[in-house]
Amino acid sequence: MHENNPIRPASDVLDILYHDEHIVAINKPSGLLVHRSPIDRHETRFAIQILRDQIGQYVYPAHRLDKPTSGVLLFGLSAEVARDLGQIFTEQQIKKSYIAVVRGHCPDAGHIDHALTEVTDQRIAKSKTAEAQAAITDFRLLGKHQIDVEIETYPQSRYSLVELQPHTGRRHQLRRHLKHISHPIIGDAKYGRGRHNRYFAEQLDCPRLLLHAAQQCFLHPVTGHPIKINATIDHHFSGLITRFGWRDSLPKEWRQQKVTKL
Repeated sequence: MHENNPIRPASDVLDILYHDEHIVAINKPSGLLVHRSPIDRHETRFAIQILRDQIGQYVYPAHRLDKPTSGVLLFGLSAEVARDLGQIFTEQQIKKSYIAVVRGHCPDAGHIDHALTEVTDQRIAKSKTAEAQAAITDFRLLGKHQIDVEIETYPQSRYSLVELQPHTGRRHQLRRHLKHISHPIIGDAKYGRGRHNRYFAEQLDCPRLLLHAAQQCFLHPVTGHPIKINATIDHHFSGLITRFGWRDSLPKEWRQQKVTKL
């Protein structure tokens, strides 16, 4: 299935959150691929190319974000630094916090320990490894909301705003884990619920996956200094947060785009 998304960045200028001589971080818009992919052969715009042209320097992605996911995305300014950043992710030495809007009212908190097999696509060579790999996600409820609209079988429809902290980095992990606990993320064309997705797109001006990488905390791979990077949500996501009365439910530091050197 294509990761199609109607949200497209308005211009070829990316929002740079942090930039030094070794690394650069951007707030990736929803709908933008990190790099060229055989799954989306029709795409001609990629974060890696736009950022390279914007700063006049080659960049090397340290990790990935799905096309429809927005938020903090890190690049090394050399292959070596990107490799070191990637190792930080692999060894789980980075704290990643996401926000998502999901169907239903979630518990106050939860720990999802559910192994996942590698996601493959028929247009990509299939992995030789079919064995499921450990995948762990913690979540925390930030807010609940109910609307008096019958979208499926009930006269009201319920939703939750959640904070997600993945402790492993399997492909589509958060989206698959939320589906596993029967609270799929709104706007997820692959793992979500079509009727809810359409309602949010057509009636609530949210034609995107409501998943955002809000914050990353890690040790700089060269200097060793602790860094915290926050990325704000776009106007579609922000408008829904306001409409559902969740503005004060977001951690205060996530409402402003900044970098903190701890």
